[in-house]
Amino acid sequence: MSKIIISCAVTGSIHTPSMSPYLPVTAEEIAEQAIGAAEAGASILHLHARDPANGRPSALPEHFMGFLPTIKSGTDAVINLTTGGSAVMSLDERLAGPLAARPEMCSLNMGTMNFALYPMLGKRTEWLHDWEEPFLRDSDDLVFKNTPRDIESVLRLMGEERGARFEFECYDLSHLHMLDHFRSRGLVRPPFFIQFVMGVLGGVAAEPEHFAYLKQTADRLFGEDYMFSVLAAGRSQMEMARLGAAMGGHVRVGLEDNLYIARGELAKSNAEQVSKVREIVEADGREVATPDEVRAMLDLKGVADVGF
Repeated sequence: MSKIIISCAVTGSIHTPSMSPYLPVTAEEIAEQAIGAAEAGASILHLHARDPANGRPSALPEHFMGFLPTIKSGTDAVINLTTGGSAVMSLDERLAGPLAARPEMCSLNMGTMNFALYPMLGKRTEWLHDWEEPFLRDSDDLVFKNTPRDIESVLRLMGEERGARFEFECYDLSHLHMLDHFRSRGLVRPPFFIQFVMGVLGGVAAEPEHFAYLKQTADRLFGEDYMFSVLAAGRSQMEMARLGAAMGGHVRVGLEDNLYIARGELAKSNAEQVSKVREIVEADGREVATPDEVRAMLDLKGVADVGF
C-alpha cells in the first residue's frame, strides 16, 4: 500500500478546559504539544487557536501567531489551519487568523449542519470558566453555517489568493456531492484530500457501514483524483483509524477529536494518541509518510510562501 498520512488535531474548539487538564490552551502548550505530535509521527498538524486567558476558542491573528512561529521553527510538519474555527463564530471571524497566516493547508467544512455538543455536559457541575457550560448547553440550538457562498469565499480567499490546499471535511454524504459541485464549476482541482468526519451529533455516525458507503461514493465521484482520511470523534477514534488504514486511507487523531487514550483514561498528550495510531498502522504494514512526502502527495506550495 501507499504511505500513510497521520494528521493530528491538537486542540480544536469542541472540548473545554474543564474536561481535561491535558487539553492545550495557551500558545506555549499548543506549540509544545504540536511539536511533540510531529516528533511522534504526525506529518500534518491541524490547528485551532484559543484565548490563553480562559481557553475559549479564538480565531484572532494574535492568538494564532502566539504559537505558529514556534511550531514552524520546531518541526517541518505541514501546518493546516482551521477555517471552521468554532460553530458559534461568523465566517469573517473564522477566517481572520488563516487569512493573516497564509498556511500551506487549511480545512474547509463542506456543508451546513447541526453541531450538537450538549451531550458532553454529562454530570459535570463544576467548571473552570463561566463560558463553558452555556457554550455546550446552547448547542441544542446551534447551526454550523457553511453555505455554498461561504465555501466559495474560502476557496477564493484561502486557495486562489493565498495558495492553500484543503482538507475537505465531509461530515455526511451530501458534503461529498457539494465537493463534486465545486469540482464541476472548476473551483477546486485534484488531488482532493477528503477527511471523513464521523461521530459528531448532527453528522454521520462512526459506524463501519457508513464509512464504507462514504468511500464507495467518493470512489464513484472522484475516482483516482482523491485521497481520503478518517477521524472519529470520541471512543471510536482508534477503531475507525484502524479500519481506514486497512482500506488504504489516511488517519487523523488528536485531542480535538477525543480526549481519551483508552476507556476511562485521559490522554496525557496529543503525542500519546499519535504514537498509538502509528503502532496500529505500522502493525498493518503501512509506512508513515514524512512531511515532505506529504507535500508532494498533496501538491502543497511549501513553507516558503507562508505568512509566519
